Amino acid sequence: MHIIAISAAGTHREHQLLEAQHSLRAHVFSDRLGWEVDVVDGREADSFDNLGPAYILAVSSDNRVVGCARLLPALGPTMAENVFSSLLPGGRLHGHSAMIESSRFCVDTMLAKRRGAGSVHEATLTMFAGIIEWCMANGYTEIITVTDTRFERILARVGWPLLRFGEPKKIGVTMAVAGTLPANADTFLRLRPSNYSSELSPLSQAA
Repeated sequence: MHIIAISAAGTHREHQLLEAQHSLRAHVFSDRLGWEVDVVDGREADSFDNLGPAYILAVSSDNRVVGCARLLPALGPTMAENVFSSLLPGGRLHGHSAMIESSRFCVDTMLAKRRGAGSVHEATLTMFAGIIEWCMANGYTEIITVTDTRFERILARVGWPLLRFGEPKKIGVTMAVAGTLPANADTFLRLRPSNYSSELSPLSQAA
């Protein structure tokens, strides 16, 4: 499994990988979780995909996308403020230049059968490490995200606890919560699997 980052697809393979992550998002968020998301021709996308995000992808040895996340600077439009403002103090994010939003995080647990850190899939830990590594390589120190309480418990279990903005609230069928996560070398080295591989920065080669 290998971490790559795509900001603007410039090759046929990158286009294929981005199409695959939209398909994975449709499978996870619409088919498995039953969220009300827009799916067209088997692919999920929304208006935030039009804002030039960076996509972090976990790609398997047979070239399948088994994990993905979307990153957008917190000073621009964000899902946290534009969609989930009820989870923020006063409905405002108060982002800064070193803060980035992570959204649409998902992992194909059927493909990622190998596990690490107890019951957390290796693909999930690989994605965590990839997001942190990309953030540090691009000058971001803090990640804002909106997630559900189940995933919040996963973050706590692996030693990357969410710093909540407030108490969870029910949004649709989900108990959702917003908060921040640190992006630093100590956390990266603690979370990355032993066989972690990426081309994002020299950190991936650190002992």
